[in-house]
Amino acid sequence: MTDPLAPPLLDAQGRRMTYLRLSITDRCNFRCNYCSPASWGGKRDMLDARELARITSVFASMGIRRVRLTGGEPLIRPDILDITRNIAALPGIQHLAITTNASFLAPLAVPLREAGVTQLNLSLDTLSPETFRRISRQGDFDNILRGIDAAAGAGYASLKLNAVVMRGVNDGEVPALVAYAHARGLTPRFIELMPFGQGTPVPTAELIERLQASGLPLEPEPEEASDAASLTSGPARYWRAPGGRVGFISPLTQNFCGGCNRVRVASNGDLRSCLGGRAQAPLHQLIRGGASDVELAVAIRRALGDKPDGHRFTEPGNGATLLSMMGIGG
Repeated sequence: MTDPLAPPLLDAQGRRMTYLRLSITDRCNFRCNYCSPASWGGKRDMLDARELARITSVFASMGIRRVRLTGGEPLIRPDILDITRNIAALPGIQHLAITTNASFLAPLAVPLREAGVTQLNLSLDTLSPETFRRISRQGDFDNILRGIDAAAGAGYASLKLNAVVMRGVNDGEVPALVAYAHARGLTPRFIELMPFGQGTPVPTAELIERLQASGLPLEPEPEEASDAASLTSGPARYWRAPGGRVGFISPLTQNFCGGCNRVRVASNGDLRSCLGGRAQAPLHQLIRGGASDVELAVAIRRALGDKPDGHRFTEPGNGATLLSMMGIGG
């Protein structure tokens, strides 16, 4: 009999899962209109630091090598350093990343790196305080900038600046965001707006044309270079500019599902096999019910057996059936 804990971890399409996106909270100090609806009240019974490490350890045994902590805003957790230390120390985990809005990052940038975090993805959709207020009903814009500067000076192996682009809101700032990121040694990445909240997306091809028209030389990165960086780059496709790389994540116009290597676990322990679906497995109930690692592994494999070949974002009417980005964990 095959050991359920032994790699590889495959989904229904035979794709190998090596990347765990682990939400550690669905609460956030921002209320960005594309991510968190005003009505979002949050889940109960979030996993504690030991439960998060237990789940990650099982995934690591099954072949997960990269973990990203998401939210909500992960740095809201008062035990964030314990969480990162525990996960970074697990056998098999090669990369530990965090996606953060950076508003709490200034005092934590160095301690997080010392705790084992190898990469930060910093969310910054605009360089304008006024536009920030249009996007989010809460949050301190100056704290974001201080956090980004602290990260830039903290010695991380990789720093990325993520911007969700919305037509008529921040699409005119794309060249300025590239310059801002490259000046600080960050890789800017522009994300097509997904149908989880408000706003109109801007296709990646249009953004590339705009950047080139602004005077920024852009050349597609050779495919072999992107493949070599795939363990840490996720679904982004990269172009090269004089100041560094520029990434684009294009879930709508350049469907990234064919090479999916990701599993998602929400902050309450629900495993979600696909960002664009509702199928889930309640891993937290198994843990709190005394399940063994083998029983957890069996439940994980069963859930991934229902993973579809791709998301359904573009199907008519499907947006109304999706959970908010805050509820999924990104």
